[in-house]
Amino acid sequence: MTKAKIIEGLLNPGIVAVIRADNSGQLVECCEALAEGGVTAMEITMTTPNAIETIREVSTKLKGKVLLGVGTVLDAVTARLAILAGAEFVVTPITKADIVSLCLTYNKPIISGAFTPTEALAAHELGADFIKIFPADGLGPTYIKNILAPLPQLQIIPTGGVDVNTAGAFIKAGSVALGAGSSLVSKEILKNRDWPKLVENAKALVKAVADARAK
Repeated sequence: MTKAKIIEGLLNPGIVAVIRADNSGQLVECCEALAEGGVTAMEITMTTPNAIETIREVSTKLKGKVLLGVGTVLDAVTARLAILAGAEFVVTPITKADIVSLCLTYNKPIISGAFTPTEALAAHELGADFIKIFPADGLGPTYIKNILAPLPQLQIIPTGGVDVNTAGAFIKAGSVALGAGSSLVSKEILKNRDWPKLVENAKALVKAVADARAK
């Protein structure tokens, strides 16, 4: 898949599901349910047991159905292993030059973490495709709007505090997409394998983003 095609998949419908699981055994079904609900871009975090092997399994079994990435990447070696296992994009809660450089080498999009305007611009200047404002729950949509006023060149994807009630405000503030974690894929859903609930959550979040963009 080309980098342009991957970026298109991240921007439409504009939701990246953050899957942080205690058990990797049910993640193929989890990813299937997300896709059924319309959320096709998803990251399996490196805090998930056997994350690399899980990425390999999901990317093989659901090839063409989902856009799978790796999250919580803290070093370039991990990013490379995940890409070789099938990850199409890399997400990190921090910004490190070697991770950005590795992604550029493999021609894969990177969503690089930042909290302040200085960090966000630094990530952008290193070559990050998107800036993950994290954690965004204590900052809110107004913070995104305020950063974009002097730095409109940033492609911001806030993560933390994103749910069906706040999604619209984050989009209207100028976010190009949203990262949704426990509000979408909760520990209860994973524990109970409540895939109908996950499909329902995904559909509601997709609708919230679409409605905000339409306005």
